[in-house]
Amino acid sequence: MKPVIVVHGGAGRIFKEREQGCRTGVIRAALQGYSILKQGGSALDAVEEAVRSMEDNPHFNAGCGSVLNEKGEVEMDAIIMDGKNLASGAVSAVKCIANPIKLARLVMEKTKHMLLTDHGAHLFAQAMGVPETPGEKLITQRSLERWKKNLEPDSNPEEFQKDLGTVGAVAIDSEGNVACATSTGGLSNKLVGRVGDTACIGSGGYADNCSGATSTTGHGESIMKVVLARLILYHMEQGMSPEMAADTALDYMKTRVGGLGGVIVVSNSGEWAARFSTKEMSWATVKDDELHYGIYAGERHTKSVDEALASGSKGF
Repeated sequence: MKPVIVVHGGAGRIFKEREQGCRTGVIRAALQGYSILKQGGSALDAVEEAVRSMEDNPHFNAGCGSVLNEKGEVEMDAIIMDGKNLASGAVSAVKCIANPIKLARLVMEKTKHMLLTDHGAHLFAQAMGVPETPGEKLITQRSLERWKKNLEPDSNPEEFQKDLGTVGAVAIDSEGNVACATSTGGLSNKLVGRVGDTACIGSGGYADNCSGATSTTGHGESIMKVVLARLILYHMEQGMSPEMAADTALDYMKTRVGGLGGVIVVSNSGEWAARFSTKEMSWATVKDDELHYGIYAGERHTKSVDEALASGSKGF
């Protein structure tokens, strides 16, 4: 099986000044994940590495760069899933951790549970020796300014939700195993303790070797109502291509509950798709040593991996 990785940096509205940073960020994440696959590494390791790369990138709403809740704090959700045995690990409402995706992987591998939240997740992180990151180190100037703006009496937080950047990755490795990973800071000015779709299996992501893997982004409450990730794989099990399955599920979410979003998909045969019903979604994929990437509907650039790596220092 030829390995494939697809990543997204969030569906929504990507303002012009952030476009290049988002584009560069998803390309770098895809190339880092692909290098693991190329060396015979697992899909699980590849998606974790790709998401970690984006958590560390302040352009995205995950890890450092996460939006703030109503109290001005960062609370993050993440999930990872192994298509080989349907093992999954997730964390929700976690604070003071640089890479929630790493903690989600530890939940999957070191506990009998699938989802740990808030204080319990914090205690588990301490027990696992995960270093604590001061909360303020995860807060960017952009997130702080948005939070303050949303506190103004005449503000419309809904308007600002459109510029969000949940991150995710899906992959298939040389052994034919699939995996998914998704991570987010959630909604700006959300209620303390709010958990969105990302940490919920079947909504924020799903991976099953019998069909494929998907990671979602967009309006979390809408995604949860239709269990978007699992719905896409259901359509693929009925014979749809990844692209048709993604479009059908996104269309259903839009017509049924009025929600917009985006998805990345890889099938168990290595077919892939990156689809969205929002204005933009930054995405990148690598297959057959070729990099494809875009942000706008219908946009798709292609480069060889060697060319992309050579131009990496110039920002792709």
